[in-house]
Amino acid sequence: MIAERIARIRERMAAAARRAGREPSEVKLVAVSKTVAAPKVADAIAAGIEILGENYIQEALDKHEALGERHAGAQWHFIGHLQTNKARYAARIFSLIHSVDRLKLAAALNREAEKQGKTLPALIQVNISGEGTKSGVAPSGLRELATAMGRLGHLSVAGLMTMPPFFDDPERARPFFAELRRLRDELDRERLPGVRMKELSMGMTGDFEAAIEEGATLVRIGTAIFGERA
Repeated sequence: MIAERIARIRERMAAAARRAGREPSEVKLVAVSKTVAAPKVADAIAAGIEILGENYIQEALDKHEALGERHAGAQWHFIGHLQTNKARYAARIFSLIHSVDRLKLAAALNREAEKQGKTLPALIQVNISGEGTKSGVAPSGLRELATAMGRLGHLSVAGLMTMPPFFDDPERARPFFAELRRLRDELDRERLPGVRMKELSMGMTGDFEAAIEEGATLVRIGTAIFGERA
């Protein structure tokens, strides 16, 4: 069942990319595995999932250990709100942090990455909708945060992430995706030191096709792979 769902999602992703004149290979699937038990995650990896997206540090640590060799070759991305005091754990097991929204967090991740002798890629989360319930830097503060993060020697700014408001109609989310792409392109033209605007993490189960058509390079899909959460 999981393998069939993944195949169908990949077909839809490829079709959306082609509609936008893009190569399907430009868009990567992040399987959002929060609250999903380790055996089910192992099934997804066996079915070809290469990137797992987790929202909670302790759950991710437990799952990482429980899966053992079964997750060999899979990348782990952190996509939830990250507390600064959990930075050391995040820097240890994740290959990309999608949700950096403040300099204090970026500095903590940078320190931990330095201790581990590596450079950690990160995306800046932008709160385009201005919703108080969502994390993310305001668009007006994006350039300042990106500039400051670009000066950190063990954190590389790789792009942007956003979460639009929930809509039943994915077309209503499209303007938010288009705005993130515009912000990305605007920053990219500035060529800020240490900032490489390559990735756009946007789009989930209900709206990922619109996100791809607007330039997403990473789509975060959970329900369409693992079913509704309990």
